[in-house]
Amino acid sequence: MKFLGNKATVMPLMAVTATLAFGTPQAGAQGLFDMLFGGGVRHAPQGEFPPPPRKQNPQPKASAGGGVKISSPSYYTYKADRLTRVDFSALAAAPQPAMPQDAAFVPSATGAAFHDAVAGLGDYELYAEPDIAKALIAYYSANPDFIWVSGTTPNSRAQDAVRVLGEAASYGLTPADYTVDVPAAGGSTADEAARLKALVRFEMALSARVLRYAHDAQSGRVEPNRMTGYYDFPAKPLDLEGVLKTLAHTQQVRTYLESRHPQSPEYQALRVELESLQASAENEIVVDPKLLLKPGETSPELPKLLTLIARNLDDQMGGAYGEILSRLATSEVYVPDLVPVIEAVQQKAGMKGDGVIGPRTVASLAGTSKADRLLKVQVALEELRWLPSDLGSPRVFINQPAFTASYIDNGEEKLKTRAVIGRTTNQTAFFYDQIEQVDFHPYWGVPQSIIVNEMLPRLRGDPGYLDRAGYEVTDSRGKRIPSSAVNWGAYGANIPYSVRQQPSEANALGELKILFPNKHAIYMHDTPQKSFFERDMRALSHGCVRLQDPRGMAAAVLGTSVDYVAEKLKQGHSSENVTRKIPVYVAYFTAWPDMSGKVEYFNDVYDRDSRLKQALDATEAVRSPSS
Repeated sequence: MKFLGNKATVMPLMAVTATLAFGTPQAGAQGLFDMLFGGGVRHAPQGEFPPPPRKQNPQPKASAGGGVKISSPSYYTYKADRLTRVDFSALAAAPQPAMPQDAAFVPSATGAAFHDAVAGLGDYELYAEPDIAKALIAYYSANPDFIWVSGTTPNSRAQDAVRVLGEAASYGLTPADYTVDVPAAGGSTADEAARLKALVRFEMALSARVLRYAHDAQSGRVEPNRMTGYYDFPAKPLDLEGVLKTLAHTQQVRTYLESRHPQSPEYQALRVELESLQASAENEIVVDPKLLLKPGETSPELPKLLTLIARNLDDQMGGAYGEILSRLATSEVYVPDLVPVIEAVQQKAGMKGDGVIGPRTVASLAGTSKADRLLKVQVALEELRWLPSDLGSPRVFINQPAFTASYIDNGEEKLKTRAVIGRTTNQTAFFYDQIEQVDFHPYWGVPQSIIVNEMLPRLRGDPGYLDRAGYEVTDSRGKRIPSSAVNWGAYGANIPYSVRQQPSEANALGELKILFPNKHAIYMHDTPQKSFFERDMRALSHGCVRLQDPRGMAAAVLGTSVDYVAEKLKQGHSSENVTRKIPVYVAYFTAWPDMSGKVEYFNDVYDRDSRLKQALDATEAVRSPSS
């Protein structure tokens, strides 16, 4: 949940492209416990401790040792809502109203034809999402007329709608979800009744699929909060009847439907990348992206890597390792002679040359496969639909798989800093909120999960530890009591005490924290453990986001200078409210565009893409005509 340093990493402003317009172990050992939670007080606190952030209420579970643990959120097997058959009986039974309920409705020349045609819906089996089925009946009961038909043929509105639905793949959607059979043109007067029946069924089918498209474009195809407790997104209500009313009174069908999608430059950049990928060829050599190979081990993936290395040899590498590569080109055994070759390749790519072939080494040599990149981009497009259409400016954007946090204002990335996120066992949630406050020399209110899971085993044998290590213990009435006075052995998951660490150089939050109160108790902060920022894989915290340049981020959100932040820190413990509206996105994107629009790819550190793919597959299965 925390750890970072003060090395500012301000990225140069990127040129805006014209086309994109980018504006855990137990704490039984004292050394490990001290590493995680800090030591004695070295900085005298001043002022009062502000209220701690709201905490989530995870469910306790029994541990293998008979004790009690507080568990992290779970992942769920996604179950999509079943479709329902639209009940048209209400339309068939309703008399033709003398005055439509919708004051904006003006009967067309086809109004009477529509009323007659409704009889053709009696045995029509149209399936739709329950809310869409309800909206269809409500709308057409109040507005008994065609939207998509004029005379005896589909009109220009229908033609535009069908074209937009057919282009769904360009947004990472599935065109089959929105397919509608269009009645053939022509027909004799002899089969007028059959023609009218086909037209009214086309009307209902197109309205149902247009509503599905509008919903998917605005909110996504899956309900993210059903996937896992780590996802926390507010609903994005859509007035489905209002959509049909708007479409019935406009000729700008394409413009309206396309406006339901996110309008951010990032969404457009991902669409451009998707189009490029769909038109590109698959990688010639595809290597297992999760390969882990140590010297002496064997893998059929090794010759592929050696081929890629040999293909890209420069004069220096060729002179040093050409003969080895030629001799061992087909070896599946990672023999000692090949270790210096891999180490040299790793060092050339800016990695630590340890000779262990892992995902980063594979990615630097083989890149990411087309299939993997396609999935990452499609996932990213879906995830962006969970967020506001306009991400806002200024904003703070944390991308967990990239291990970075950025401050973006007026289309410019004013600050970009390395970040540490939660371990796979203490994952950082995916949500958005609003920044409210900066605390200087903060207290750390220790989450109950850490007290129970990591402190309690130590406290049962050493109840006075917290007193010596600079922590304060308070009871349910807020009265401070010595840690040594508590019988810690009497408690399991429900501990009636609060623990906070006093400000100090060893405080787990470092010299400042940036709050956006949320039920996950996640915030950005400094850390005494600066060495973590030197690592490439930085999923190392208890869930909060540690910043390498916390002073720079604090100055950015407060709209002030780093010098001002330094002066505030000299004054001891204090807090300052953020007076501007600054959204913060604690996001999770394995494909994300930089400020120039170039899409970068990152490892799926929490394996969330595959879980979203499962949810999308479950949704497709429900929508399939054969389901």
